[in-house]
Amino acid sequence: MKFELKKWDAAYIDDVTHFANNAKVAANLRNVFPHPYTRTDAKEYILACAADPEERQICRAIVAEGHAAGSVGIFCGSDVYEKSAELGYWLAEEYWGRGIMTEAVKRLCRDAFAKFDIVRIYAEPYARNTGSRRVLEKAGFTLEGIMRRGVYKNGEVLDYCMYGLLKEELDQT
Repeated sequence: MKFELKKWDAAYIDDVTHFANNAKVAANLRNVFPHPYTRTDAKEYILACAADPEERQICRAIVAEGHAAGSVGIFCGSDVYEKSAELGYWLAEEYWGRGIMTEAVKRLCRDAFAKFDIVRIYAEPYARNTGSRRVLEKAGFTLEGIMRRGVYKNGEVLDYCMYGLLKEELDQT
């Protein structure tokens, strides 16, 4: 399916309010992504992304069929992690299974490796989130390990995975 990665803009507040307010989406993300997801949550997130100078991160709206249906971002580390960056993303349930997120991840990783002095991008999906794990694997990421009982989400202690993509592996997929 055709989509675009666009800089965040206040025009997307209503879209994000609608698409992000989904328990299935929130269940696979960190607690900073609330449920229910309100218009205030969407406004604060979008305006923060839009105002960011992108010196240490890149955040993009995933625009499909004219709507901001998700988000993808890469956030550079600091201290001993300064050569690494973390990847985070979500997509509206209506768009799952269409190959959008795999392509969005590939595009943003390419942009991040070109823009920042980093050698590695990593992601930490919950082990039970098979859809997100498939996205990463199709985008060229390698499963580096499973962190047993490493996170606490919605009253459950869960395993999470560590996936990594090295700069030299970028175009091997």
